[in-house]
Amino acid sequence: MPVTTAIAIFFLIWWVVLFAVLPWGIRSQHEGGEIAPGTDPGAPAIPHLGRKLLWTTVVSVLIFAACYVVYVEHLVTLESLTGPFGRR
Repeated sequence: MPVTTAIAIFFLIWWVVLFAVLPWGIRSQHEGGEIAPGTDPGAPAIPHLGRKLLWTTVVSVLIFAACYVVYVEHLVTLESLTGPFGRR
C-alpha cells in the first residue's frame, strides 16, 4: 500500500472515529446546573477535547492496524466477497 494511500485511509478513519468519540462522557451545562450567559444550555460544560483527541488517535490506530493486516495478508479478497452471490 502506498504511503499516501495509507495516510488518506488513516485520516478518514480518524475523522469517523472522532465523531463517534465526541459524545463520550459529555455533561451539558443544563445537567451541571451552571449555564454560561449567551450559550446554549445543551452545550458541554467541560468538553475534555484533549482526552477525546487522544482516544480518537488510539482507536484509529487500532482500526487502521487491523485493516492493514487484512490488506497485507489478503484475508479478504474480491473473490471471497462475490462468492456467496454466485459470481466467480
